[in-house]
Amino acid sequence: KINIHLVSHSHDDTGWLLTVDQYFFQEVFYIVDTLSQTLSLDPNRKFMFVETGFFARWWDESPESRRDVIRRLVKNKQLQFVNGGWCMHDEAAPYYVEMVDQTTRGHMWLKDKFGEDALPVGTWQIDPFGHSSTNGWLIGAESGMDYLFWARMDYQDWANRVHNHSTEYVWQASESMGETAQVFTGGLYGQGNQGYATWFSFDDGSSGIQDDPSRHDYNVDKVIDQMVQDARQQAEAGETVHQIWAAGEDFNYQNADHWYHNLDKLIHYGNLNGSVNVFYSTPTEYVQAKQAAAKKAGVKFEARADDVFPLADNEHKYWTGYFTSRPALKRQVRVASNFLNAARQMEVFAKVNASDVHVATTRPSPKTGRSWTDALEGSVAVTTHHDGMSGTEREDVSNDYETRISEAHGEVEDGVATAFRRMAGLAPEAPVAQCACNAAAGADCLNITACPFTASAKDDFNVLAYNPLGRPSTQTIRLPVTGGAWTVTDAATGAAVPAQVAALDAMTKALP
Repeated sequence: KINIHLVSHSHDDTGWLLTVDQYFFQEVFYIVDTLSQTLSLDPNRKFMFVETGFFARWWDESPESRRDVIRRLVKNKQLQFVNGGWCMHDEAAPYYVEMVDQTTRGHMWLKDKFGEDALPVGTWQIDPFGHSSTNGWLIGAESGMDYLFWARMDYQDWANRVHNHSTEYVWQASESMGETAQVFTGGLYGQGNQGYATWFSFDDGSSGIQDDPSRHDYNVDKVIDQMVQDARQQAEAGETVHQIWAAGEDFNYQNADHWYHNLDKLIHYGNLNGSVNVFYSTPTEYVQAKQAAAKKAGVKFEARADDVFPLADNEHKYWTGYFTSRPALKRQVRVASNFLNAARQMEVFAKVNASDVHVATTRPSPKTGRSWTDALEGSVAVTTHHDGMSGTEREDVSNDYETRISEAHGEVEDGVATAFRRMAGLAPEAPVAQCACNAAAGADCLNITACPFTASAKDDFNVLAYNPLGRPSTQTIRLPVTGGAWTVTDAATGAAVPAQVAALDAMTKALP
């Protein structure tokens, strides 16, 4: 008998056609809010949640009574977190540091609110446009994850795997690390051609299961027959008698009662049919059952070592343009991430606390700690989303990501200035400026390189530089100055430092 694991979920983009704030207040708030009520009505009902950045927002907006309900649901394993990052990150554009940071941020929040038992043991990368080996071993196996699921892979690869009954396998994404890098991996079956939904949806108010035979729209026999046929079809593509059905799509379950009312009927009448065994489940429970059944039957899953790039839907549709689209946003994330890592080091070395920083981010992300780098961490984290840094979002949404990073940058700049004063032995009131567009004189410098502090200097100024690398580094520093009579001296030795003053050309001066 086929075991159908119904996994209730909603794919919630932290920005795409709407900004992350708009998605939360228009849609995601109601998903979590109605789930807290509906799951409480039946201990058999379950739900998995992915994007911790959204969940943290709901937590901040909700009364303690609602939080208590969520705590009970998490403790009872009715509400389980899978992936658990601040968002569902892209796997091509971010550097591995951004992937680690945004995942860590989400897990820190979950651990703080629900304890160790709530931490994810698997990841759910269902919508990114291809999958990197780095994500497979670093955010998968090396992060303690037991499994990884996705819903997009090359159409030829998928067709071949369906034919060979190998839609699930063991991914050893790092050949050099051997078996320690292995993670159980699967492509969701969807309606037969991948995808993170299944053949039914109860999000539309017009859909549902009518089990009253006295009604003209009685359809329960038809629905159950379709379910059995689909289960048999899916059984031909995989191994063992266990199947995972992802019950949900983008921003589903805003009316959770409508979903579970119909899922309850699907389970009840499906089990009466006798051909299948249907029940609420989670990816974690599915993988445990799958691996146990495979071990008992002597099934050995295929081992795979390559990455899952590029993604193609057919011979003329390759998802590769996003590797380079919105280059300014991609660069902003990389620069902010590098600055953030340097700031974290200086925060520790100079012992700079949040109380020492006097510039606050006015619209920060939900907090995960007390550091003055927290707001920038949250802004960078949400931008690594697979419809964020990738560049597939609308222009106004891209602008929103850029604004968030820029706003949070100011707070970290102030903290870094304080750290420089302490590390250089300067007086607490000594002015320390930075070459950044957030400086007052450069507030409208847009996407150009500027340093108002040095450009406006009349006689002399000191330059402080910090190397965040774990090794010596030689760099060329370029600073704008006014006039050509400038020399550079090593403050420690008094020796002259090789330098050159280069006049701006006419083309540069003509820029608006």
